[in-house]
Amino acid sequence: MDASTWILNLIILATVLISDLGLRRVGVMRLLRPFIAAAVVVPMFIKGAAVSGNGLALEVAGVAAGLALGILAAALIRVHYDAPTGRVISRAGLGYALVWIAVVGGRLYFAYGSSHVFGASLGRWMETSQITVGALTDSLIFMAIAMLLARTGILAVKARTATARTATARGRQAEVFAGPAGAGRDAAGRGGAGRAASAR
Repeated sequence: MDASTWILNLIILATVLISDLGLRRVGVMRLLRPFIAAAVVVPMFIKGAAVSGNGLALEVAGVAAGLALGILAAALIRVHYDAPTGRVISRAGLGYALVWIAVVGGRLYFAYGSSHVFGASLGRWMETSQITVGALTDSLIFMAIAMLLARTGILAVKARTATARTATARGRQAEVFAGPAGAGRDAAGRGGAGRAASAR
């Protein structure tokens, strides 16, 4: 494994933790940033994705694993609508950080171990399975990007849900307050009409 795996994973880890830990506003740029980063990073680090055979299967498995881990991480983010500021706010704590640290740490250990710990056995497996070093590296990169994009997609859904829930609650409150007042006005109107009829 070359330095690209290390660099990409450390960049993703730092970006996620800085963006998500604590209370953070969920804005358009926060949701778009990972897609922009993916568009910039992937061409720089991808070595030539496999288009067939076991290499392609490994890359697809990397994407699937990344999506699952991204959904798991996003499940630990709490999102709510902050009425005083009119903004959607997210909260992520230690559990969220530990998921990312564990996943990125695992990928970095694999990158280190492939050269210094279990390189011989990994090489034999790759030769037997007809998987190139490029396909293995790309599968790890795809996994990292997929996890980041899945986290972003779930965050966007949660933000939209929180906004819609608040709008619905406000609509119901408006109906509750408008109902008795409207009824009172109707009653007053009918009472006035009755008194007028009596006077006639």
